[in-house]
Amino acid sequence: MNKGGGGGGLGSAAVGAGSGPTAAAAAAAAQKQKSLLQRVETDIGNIVDNFSHLVNVSRVNDPPVRNSQEAFMMEMRAARMVQAADSLLKLVSELKQTAIFSGFASLNDHVEQRTVEFNQQAEKTDRMLARIGEEAAASLKELEAHYYSSAERASQLQNGDLR
Repeated sequence: MNKGGGGGGLGSAAVGAGSGPTAAAAAAAAQKQKSLLQRVETDIGNIVDNFSHLVNVSRVNDPPVRNSQEAFMMEMRAARMVQAADSLLKLVSELKQTAIFSGFASLNDHVEQRTVEFNQQAEKTDRMLARIGEEAAASLKELEAHYYSSAERASQLQNGDLR
């Protein structure tokens, strides 16, 4: 019951984190997901088994020797539960670190991709501005030539009304 529920939630999170650009990265992510699921199932199974044994042993009996044996068994089962819980906490910590570091890696990849896109756009803009400048210079030259050879310019020179 617990094994199925725990595996489903972790499986969906690991699939999203494991989508890499190459087949090798995908295979490594699938292997890591499989090992993490096995760790979760083992640790949860240990906690459940040790808890059920702890409850079974915790009955009070009359013989003092038997009570001391049961007390030792209870301590042992409780220690095993603590170890399994600690293992689960370490697993959660590892998953958090993996999520953080893989997030940084994908963020860096995204930044690099955007930098390349912006550099391409800057080059395209520079080419466009150079072309517009050349066209403006050619148009200005044409307009100057037209102005200096126009009849209006000649009449202004004759009238002495040069602006």
